[in-house]
Amino acid sequence: MSQVKPFKINVPEDKLISIQQRVADFPWRQIPELEDWEYGSNIDYMRELCDYWINHFDWRVHEAKCNAFNQFVADVDGIELHFIHERGSGTNPKALLLSHGWPGSVLEFKNIIEPLAHPERFGGKVEDAFDVIAPSLPGFGFSAAPERPIGPRRMAELFNCLMTEALGYKSYIAQGGDWGGAICSWLGYEHSACSAIHINILTMRHRDGPQGPDEIAWANKFDRDQIMQDGYRTQQATKPQTLSYAMMDSPVGVAAWITEKFHGWSDLDNNHIESVHSKDDLLANIMVYLVTDTFCTASWIYFGRREEGGRLLSEQGKRVEVPVAAALFPAEMLAWPPRSYVERIYNIQHWTEFKRGGHFAAMEQPESLVQDIRDFSRSLA
Repeated sequence: MSQVKPFKINVPEDKLISIQQRVADFPWRQIPELEDWEYGSNIDYMRELCDYWINHFDWRVHEAKCNAFNQFVADVDGIELHFIHERGSGTNPKALLLSHGWPGSVLEFKNIIEPLAHPERFGGKVEDAFDVIAPSLPGFGFSAAPERPIGPRRMAELFNCLMTEALGYKSYIAQGGDWGGAICSWLGYEHSACSAIHINILTMRHRDGPQGPDEIAWANKFDRDQIMQDGYRTQQATKPQTLSYAMMDSPVGVAAWITEKFHGWSDLDNNHIESVHSKDDLLANIMVYLVTDTFCTASWIYFGRREEGGRLLSEQGKRVEVPVAAALFPAEMLAWPPRSYVERIYNIQHWTEFKRGGHFAAMEQPESLVQDIRDFSRSLA
């Protein structure tokens, strides 16, 4: 059994000073004055964000909030994984594994961990409590990196070992969006200890492709919608190392690369990013990549999935047979197909279509996501 050791985040002060100085020294005059988000991160907003970063943002506040959760590290098959482990209230909380994605971090879950673990503190019932386990993905944040790129299928294997061997759970529910949705899919497909999955994204594909006019129409629209999204994905899936030379040297570059995704993938009011994400939330997540120097290894997951075989779940046409909940947020960047297609990949037992929310569900609509996870969990009893 892997040794589990307590962990606290404590970034050296000189690291914070170095990041702040590089932000302050950024050569804004060399960036063309294109103000529309259509071209990428808006220069006026990036100036505003960086001014706040230099003059008002305090990493120590966010470090303390994260350290308020119980955190640990464990060696899992040679990779030291960092994870939050918040034990739930009551006598019999279910185990719930939360998996984040890119360009997120475990900080995505800061507003849902406590309500999930301690529902009675928020007007809920103690019998709905979960033991919440939220790891940093390998190569992301405070988890160590593998020696070379791995994808979500291998990460699922590592997370299952974390849950069953390091933590001793006989069974657990898995939840995720973005790469977490892919990890959950592999957990439900290949690992018997995973008793059910809840996903807020559809990343997998069926070998037979879309069938019928509605599914074909979805597939055609999906391909059109992704044309302007494929640049970052292709780069990170083919030559992530080349990109990293620039990003590891530029905190503002990392911030622009990530902020553009939070703008483009969230359910905003009037195209205003801060209608959903505060500067503090954006910068805290960006800082996780910077203080750990993990932009490079975090981008590896795209390369790893390509090597693992891409989006295809099963060459034989098999599906995930454990109970599956699908949470559909309307502004999800990877638009959901008709339910008929999804049911060929998953054993759908719970299907919820929300009125608001986008790609970063735990940040954008935390209360709705928590309630849907609870409702699904109750249905499994």
